[in-house]
Amino acid sequence: MKKLLLSLALVFALALTVTSCRDKKEAGDAVEDATEAVENAADDAVEAAGDAVDAAGEAVEKAADSVSDAVEGAVDSAKETAGEAVDAAKDAAGEAVDKAADAAKKAMN
Repeated sequence: MKKLLLSLALVFALALTVTSCRDKKEAGDAVEDATEAVENAADDAVEAAGDAVDAAGEAVEKAADSVSDAVEGAVDSAKETAGEAVDAAKDAAGEAVDKAADAAKKAMN
């Protein structure tokens, strides 16, 4: 009877030890899975932040290009307008000279 009780106690202790190890392993796996999930989430957040920074940089570049294009357009427009004003002044001055010459000729005749 003594051997039977000791054998049952040994089997019970062995069963308890094996079950206990499984629980620890499962708990360890759960902790490992949670750690991995946190790492993945952190990596995703870093990647998303990097993408946001890249997108913001591209938006700034596009805005700068647009401003540059607008300034160039304004400068070109100003050049055209100034050129047209100079041409008109030149034509007006030529006409005034022609009129003055005609008036001088008429006055002499």
